[in-house]
Amino acid sequence: MVTSLLPIMHALDALGSPVRREILQTLRISPLAVGELATRFPVSRPAISRHLRVLEDAGLVEHQARGARSVYAVRVQGFASVRDFLDEFWETALSRLEELAKK
Repeated sequence: MVTSLLPIMHALDALGSPVRREILQTLRISPLAVGELATRFPVSRPAISRHLRVLEDAGLVEHQARGARSVYAVRVQGFASVRDFLDEFWETALSRLEELAKK
């Protein structure tokens, strides 16, 4: 049961960056504005904005405008396609293990 691989691979590509994974870990605790995030990382504010754009394009974060600030939060639903992708590997591995056990 393979759905479109494009969104899945896009999310996996977004997760490939250690900085983006750390941004997600930080946002998992609470939503933050770009400026607040930038103070927590050794990269520039524009770099944080680019990372957030990639995460948002992948469906892993979302933002809301609050006055002049954009506040970002984790979008949990965005991880469903990644989980489904990885679950397929587990199903295959368990099937192979079952076949080996029967032999």
